[in-house]
Amino acid sequence: MESRSCYALMLVVVLATAVAVHGNGYEYDEDLSLSFYHKSCPQLEKIVHHKLKLWFTNDSTLAPALINLHYRDCAIRGCDASILLDHKGSERSAKASASLRGFQVIDDIKSEVEKKCPKTVSCADILASAARDATAAVGGPFWSVPYGRKDGRISLAKEAQSLPSGRERITDLIELFQSKGLNVLDLVVLSGAHTIGRSGCASLQHRLFNYKGTRKPDPTIDPRYLNFLRRKCRWASETVEMDAVTPRKFDVQYYKNLQKKMGLLSTDQMLYSDSRTASIVSALASQPEVFQHQFAASMLKLGKIVDYSADEDDTEIRLKCNRVNA
Repeated sequence: MESRSCYALMLVVVLATAVAVHGNGYEYDEDLSLSFYHKSCPQLEKIVHHKLKLWFTNDSTLAPALINLHYRDCAIRGCDASILLDHKGSERSAKASASLRGFQVIDDIKSEVEKKCPKTVSCADILASAARDATAAVGGPFWSVPYGRKDGRISLAKEAQSLPSGRERITDLIELFQSKGLNVLDLVVLSGAHTIGRSGCASLQHRLFNYKGTRKPDPTIDPRYLNFLRRKCRWASETVEMDAVTPRKFDVQYYKNLQKKMGLLSTDQMLYSDSRTASIVSALASQPEVFQHQFAASMLKLGKIVDYSADEDDTEIRLKCNRVNA
C-alpha cells in the first residue's frame, strides 16, 4: 500500500511539474531574489525571527494565523500585502476576513524594520518571511524566501469574499488554484496547513446540524468525531481545532484524519473522496518527509504569485502596512 501511494505521489509530482498553468492575470514573479536585501537591509530576517519569537512566546496560535494571512493575501491579488490595508471596503474589512489575525505582528515587525532600513522593505516581503518562520516555529519546514515584492495600493472587500469558505466542491478549489498558477498537488499540500490552527464553528455547523437542508448531520463524518464536534460547536461563535488529534504539531495527522472521516471542513474531507486528490492524500499520510519537502515547495510557489495586470502606479513600498503612503 505504501509503495502504491509513493508511486501515486511521484506521478502527480511529475505531472504537476510538466504542466505549468498560469491563470487569468496571474503569473510567477521571476524577478524575486534571495539576495535582494543583502546590501540594503541585511538585518531583515534577523528582525523577523526575533520579533516572532517574542510574539509566539505569549501566543503560539499566531503561527497558523500568519500562515493563513500570507495565503489569503497571495490568493486574492497576488502577494502584494493588500490584505493588510485597513480602510472601509478593504479585503480586511470583508466578512470573510473577520477571523483573520496577526496584523499587529506584521505592524510590529514593519516598525522595527523601518528603524533599521527606512523605505526599503515591502510589507509583502515581511509577510512572506513571517509565514515561513511561523511554519518552522511549529515544526514545519524552513525554506529560503526570495524577496523583491511590491505592496499594492488596491484592496477590495468583494474580492476577499470570493475565497473558499469550506463548502465548495473540489472542482471549484482546483479551478481557483489553477487561476493562480497552482495545481492539484499544491491544493492538497497547502490544505495540509490545517494540521494546525483553529476554525470558527460557523464554518461547519451546516455539516453538524443541517447538512444539505436535511436537518441531519453530514453522514460522511465519523460518528465519534461528530459527537465531539456537536459538543464543541453548539454555538457558531465558538472555535474548534482543525486537527483533533495533534492540533499544535505540524505533521501528517491531517491526512490521516481524512482517511478516518475526521476532516473538519467539507472541503477537507472531500480531498479523500475525490479521485483527483485521494491518492495524494494517501501518499502524504504515509510519508511525512515528503509532506515537509513539498509544503516548502508549494509555499515558495504561492509566495511568487503576482498580478501582472496591476499598473506600476498601483504599487509601492509602504511605510506602514495598514495604509497606503500619502
